[in-house]
Amino acid sequence: MKERIKAIKEIMAKKKLDGFLVMDEKSIFYLTKAMGANFLIIPREGQNFLYVYSVNYEAVKREAENCVVELIKRGEKITKKAAEKIENLKIRNVGFDTLTAEMFLQLRKLLRGKAKLKHKSELIWELRKVKDKEELELMKKAAEITSIGMRTAYEVLRPGMTEIEVAAEIEYAMRKAGSWGLAFDTIVASGSRSTYPHGWCTDKKIKKGELVVVDIGATYRNYRADMTRTLVAGKPSKKQEKIFNIVKEAQEKAFQSVRSGKKARDVDAVARKIIEDAGYGEYFVHGLGHGVGLEIHEPPTLNSQSKDRLKAGNVVTVEPGIYIVGFGGVRIEDTVLVKRRGAERLTKGPYTLTLS
Repeated sequence: MKERIKAIKEIMAKKKLDGFLVMDEKSIFYLTKAMGANFLIIPREGQNFLYVYSVNYEAVKREAENCVVELIKRGEKITKKAAEKIENLKIRNVGFDTLTAEMFLQLRKLLRGKAKLKHKSELIWELRKVKDKEELELMKKAAEITSIGMRTAYEVLRPGMTEIEVAAEIEYAMRKAGSWGLAFDTIVASGSRSTYPHGWCTDKKIKKGELVVVDIGATYRNYRADMTRTLVAGKPSKKQEKIFNIVKEAQEKAFQSVRSGKKARDVDAVARKIIEDAGYGEYFVHGLGHGVGLEIHEPPTLNSQSKDRLKAGNVVTVEPGIYIVGFGGVRIEDTVLVKRRGAERLTKGPYTLTLS
């Protein structure tokens, strides 16, 4: 944590910020190791101050590092407490990561022109995008648990089960393997619903021969993983196999192109060209991937408009898909660590269309 605080203070000095107001819960955790706090004030010099309501005060006080933990009493407003501390510390240029419009206006009014508020969320993201050794160990564990969940999907999924029943088996297996929770709501989308990239779960029964998209993620000590496979409950048709093999090739070739220094949009282009050349370009309706960490969707982004350049230590998804209304959808996704030369798949497991 000291290294992260030191790094943000060095960035603040370069950007001529006297202080930084952190409101995002995950960024607060990233900098203090405490979850459940309300805001953090980091002056360029001196002690940091973490504020929390009484409901989480004891837990935060026990977990927090490199800061003084202050109680927000019942009835006290967050914006008032923040403004008072900013004034007391004589902070004039204040960077912040995220504020609602209402909170921004309140804070600006309370500061009465004595401090300028500057939206600088990218400063923290520049740090959070590159995972350190400790973070990578936690993410590898989250990916390992997620892979266990996916193997369970291949073992239990059968015609006649509802999507919710399949999800329950997967989630139970991940919990038994040590998951702290879900990285996001489990997706088991079968038949016509497999054409919805974010197809959620319903009480629909899975029919023999249908495509089933299974998209899951475990959380371990607040870090996440993301993984998708597409299965057929029965013998796949030739067209199902054809679409699956196109997506599989696109995923593999895109993965092979991942390395430090590569433009994110160029990785997207590798997968997109394979799908377009096969005649299915219009059915690849989303970007190739996104960053993963304390949140399931983080920078950098991998799509055709991305301005990001990959760096060693980024953790991203590689997840091409083809979604044809009236036929079904296919997506294959892994969580991938960007390395100086090449990349490493953190999620593993079957790459087959058929059940085990």
